[in-house]
Amino acid sequence: MRAVVMNGTGGPEVLTLGEAEAPQHGPNELLVRVRATALNRADLLQRRGLYPPPPGASEILGLEMAGEVVAVGSACAGWQVGDRVFALLPGGGYAEYAAIPAEMAMRIPDSFRFEEAAAIPEVFLTAYLNLFWLGGLRAGQRVLVHAGASGVGTAAIQLIREAGAVSFATAGSADKIKRCLALGAQAGWNYHDGPFAPWLKEITEGHGVDIILDFVGAPYFEQNIRSLAMDGRLMIIGTLGGVNASVNLGTLLSRRLQVIGTALRSRSVADKIRLTQEFAAFALPRFADGRLQPVIDRVFDWHEAAAAHAYMESNANVGKIVLKVT
Repeated sequence: MRAVVMNGTGGPEVLTLGEAEAPQHGPNELLVRVRATALNRADLLQRRGLYPPPPGASEILGLEMAGEVVAVGSACAGWQVGDRVFALLPGGGYAEYAAIPAEMAMRIPDSFRFEEAAAIPEVFLTAYLNLFWLGGLRAGQRVLVHAGASGVGTAAIQLIREAGAVSFATAGSADKIKRCLALGAQAGWNYHDGPFAPWLKEITEGHGVDIILDFVGAPYFEQNIRSLAMDGRLMIIGTLGGVNASVNLGTLLSRRLQVIGTALRSRSVADKIRLTQEFAAFALPRFADGRLQPVIDRVFDWHEAAAAHAYMESNANVGKIVLKVT
């Protein structure tokens, strides 16, 4: 099959359209002709040689896809050739074909294009995992979403709104803040204007927030701790700014704070199946009627994968960058 392959590791220029061995599907799996996939920060790290795929996963980049079922495993029920599906992947999305556990497949809403469906799995499931499973989000709570205009950020803001909770967002420009507000954030802070903690303290009238979703890591750690309310949870999803931080353990104890490191890619298949099915029950009706929507910045043809990676590294995007698999 055709696939975007890496000629070694390094910058976007190592990506080229080439050939790879097509996946074989098992009795509990669907074989899908991929029509669209999408970029994630993990792809950039893997391309640089910094984030290898889990054992047994495809070496091809791509953590999500949307396409058409072309073969159904003998033990699969409820699926047939031609069904339009989208799903999370441990790898292998930048390719013509992908094999997925049938229990992880989600039906694409009738009104959605493949490009729209491909923009959902990784970011929405990551946001759902951290907000609901790990963060225990409830109606009325307050959440700070860093990188609010990112793929996960735009997904999280919408899920928080649908849960009846309140979100605040940080982002790197006034235009990105406006997009966050349009999706449902109550207020936003441009991190180029200085530390966010004083702003958050003022806007929450000293209360702080119950949950923080953080992709930055060490540079934000101290401010994050100061910004949490009693019993608050800090979800560390990424460490784009660094990995080494210090903490006053007395603060964690006295305010009963939780610091949780999390990753979706390394979770078990059983966990991913349960997460997918729970998310689908909550979200698919909302996608169908428009309450939730994938936020897409740009669609590239997969021949332009290198350009798409360079664009993501520029940090200019709001929402997802999608590759159309032609």
